[in-house]
Amino acid sequence: MTKIKLECHEANHICDKNQYKEASFWEKVKLTVHLIYCRACRKYTSRNTKLTKLVNNPKVDAMDRSAKEELNAAFEKELAKQQ
Repeated sequence: MTKIKLECHEANHICDKNQYKEASFWEKVKLTVHLIYCRACRKYTSRNTKLTKLVNNPKVDAMDRSAKEELNAAFEKELAKQQ
């Protein structure tokens, strides 16, 4: 008979596998049961989920070239003042 109770390091490993869609159905069931009673692993899983979403769907706006050049010129001007 397979054990359903996990230790935290096992739960975290399954969480990581699940993040990459590599966890089996039974592993997901065991993880879900573990998360019911383990606050630390729920927090780990939550952070892992947020990280995955950020990596897969970054909402980053980059400066256009002219804004970068203006900022660089302002930095150089300020640096020249200090010297």
